[in-house]
Amino acid sequence: MANRKATRITTLADALSARRVLHLKDAAALLGVSEMTVRRDIADNPALFGYLGGHIVPAADIDGDAPYELARAADSHAAAKREASAHAANYIRPDETIFIDCGTTLEYLVDLVPENYPVTAVCYALNTAQQLARRRNVRLILLGGVYHPSSASFSGDAGLETLDQLGINVAFLSAAGVDLARGASCEHFHEVPIKQKVISMARENYLVVDRSKIGKLKPAFFARMSAFRSMITEEGESTIRGI
Repeated sequence: MANRKATRITTLADALSARRVLHLKDAAALLGVSEMTVRRDIADNPALFGYLGGHIVPAADIDGDAPYELARAADSHAAAKREASAHAANYIRPDETIFIDCGTTLEYLVDLVPENYPVTAVCYALNTAQQLARRRNVRLILLGGVYHPSSASFSGDAGLETLDQLGINVAFLSAAGVDLARGASCEHFHEVPIKQKVISMARENYLVVDRSKIGKLKPAFFARMSAFRSMITEEGESTIRGI
């Protein structure tokens, strides 16, 4: 058993050395084991591997000083995040342009885009972009800039300038904290300009979070609750006034 595990670790490390990023499903297929086994191998070897919203990366690529790592959040409240995304998917319509925020909640939304719906999807997170790129019915627009490993996202003027050229029908925003008096906030300040610009441009804005985020206030404030048409959690949709 120990020898098999050691062989898996070596094989996974070699694959990451060549590819830098490996989807969990692809890693399981490569190693001939279940995804749960791969997750355990990752958890047992934090010095070698990091986990970013469904993707495995070298531990060196993770910003260890970041207070909120995507790797740490990936499995937190996973079922609730999946349910929240399922409710949000009701607002995906064919032949429209949607914006999908970074983080670990909305990555579930990608798999819920109906295959018979041609859509244009805008994002700025690597994990989300890689998932969207697998969808034949999705035209992907990835906002570029400086890459931030802690949130697997990009920021900078290039992404903001690209937004100026787009028409966004529906924006799905995520947050690390939702204070009903103050508003929505996140851990990383580099996300704020993109979130705010998208909110100002989109025809409809929805805040998609699991209920564990409610009552929390994080350092990077980006919008008051009135900026959103509604908040969507694992329990469904709530109008801002009714929250």
